[in-house]
Amino acid sequence: PNNPTTTMSSLPPALDFAKAEEAICDKWAEEGTFKTQDKLGKERGDEEFTFYDGPPFATGLPHYGHILAGTIKDVVTRYAVMSGKHVERRAGWDCHGLPVEYEIDQKLNITHRDQVLEMGIDKYNETCRSIVTRYTKEWESTVTRLGRWIDFENDYKTMDPTFMESVWWVFR
Repeated sequence: PNNPTTTMSSLPPALDFAKAEEAICDKWAEEGTFKTQDKLGKERGDEEFTFYDGPPFATGLPHYGHILAGTIKDVVTRYAVMSGKHVERRAGWDCHGLPVEYEIDQKLNITHRDQVLEMGIDKYNETCRSIVTRYTKEWESTVTRLGRWIDFENDYKTMDPTFMESVWWVFR
């Protein structure tokens, strides 16, 4: 019944892994596999499993380090789900700090704090905000192709006031 020789001989002589990957991703999207699995966990009232996943900076493309860390994180959350827990898996973007400011400073040739003040902090902040989501589609494509099930439709950004207000307790 489950003879490895029989199983291997039933494979096509030349398997196109790229096409197989696309077919699997298409099937998951068509069937809403992740959303269904998430919905079933909520309907059953599965115990919540919280996993704090530090989000990547939104100003860069995914690289090997992100892929490796993401795979390890996926193993933890997937195991929790398979063990009967419900895990909220939302995409998140780290929009604060030096990577964003550095990129804007380079783009606008800013070399001193006075230039930011002259420009206006509101305008500088808005210019920074304008670049933080430019790679989200590339991230979604890469993460999906890796087989990670993450909710990109309800993502969070560390620059959103609702997120910032949710972490103020740390500073009190």
